[in-house]
Amino acid sequence: MVGTLYRPDGEAHGAVVTTGPLTSVKEQASGAYARALAERGYAALAFDHRGFGQSGGLPRQFETPQGKAADIAEAITALSQDERTAGLRAFAVGICAGGGYMAQAVANDWRVRGFAGVAGVYPNADQTRSWMGDGYQRAIDRARAAEKRWRETGYVETIPAVAPDNGDVAMPLTEAYEFYGTQRGTVPNYVNGFAVQSRAYTLPFDVQRIAGDIRAPTIVVHSEKALAPSLAHRFFDALTVEKEELWLQSQGQIDFYDDAELIGPAADAIDNFFRRLP
Repeated sequence: MVGTLYRPDGEAHGAVVTTGPLTSVKEQASGAYARALAERGYAALAFDHRGFGQSGGLPRQFETPQGKAADIAEAITALSQDERTAGLRAFAVGICAGGGYMAQAVANDWRVRGFAGVAGVYPNADQTRSWMGDGYQRAIDRARAAEKRWRETGYVETIPAVAPDNGDVAMPLTEAYEFYGTQRGTVPNYVNGFAVQSRAYTLPFDVQRIAGDIRAPTIVVHSEKALAPSLAHRFFDALTVEKEELWLQSQGQIDFYDDAELIGPAADAIDNFFRRLP
């Protein structure tokens, strides 16, 4: 895996691992928050997960929550062994889908001293199934068939992550296309693609059931206009650790990725929360 380590001007208050939205790469939202936290005194890592960006791994563009949580654990290990960051307290920041992936990683890793979810998506499997109706099982069946074909032939069935008319895409949101599909958010390292077999793993993913297993103090930053605010409230309420929440005013979900008016207050709150932790 390949990452970028952003370092503060002076002594670091801690080492932060960031992870970002569905299909994203380190030059997008995770990098924006890593830079903001470095400016506030942290050594902050943004990296490309396996199968994405500059990192190795097959199949490409394959989203798996457990796999991404394992990548996060490896990133924390790398920081603990790097002479520039060894001995620093480890913190974790997840944005959008990365909020759920990071929750999974934090629940299984006692090394993490503090966790922040920014505009996080914290799905409940039963609710996902209910929202999708008959489409849920069709999507699972298609994903399983795609994975079987990949294992047998090496062919990866992909669909666009975003498209101007939405349609058969991973993120059928106009605001997502306005970021990933335009100069606003696209970067050379980004591929507008999503491996169909991913849905066999992402759709059943349930963050709500692991909220009570999280042992790291947690701050939730969200907006009532971001994705699934009801699930963010539910996730926060289920946490049994020291916790804090900040609800900001946003236009939607995607402006959390690149709007300084949201990134700044979010990073300030995360910094203040992390600094108070023992």
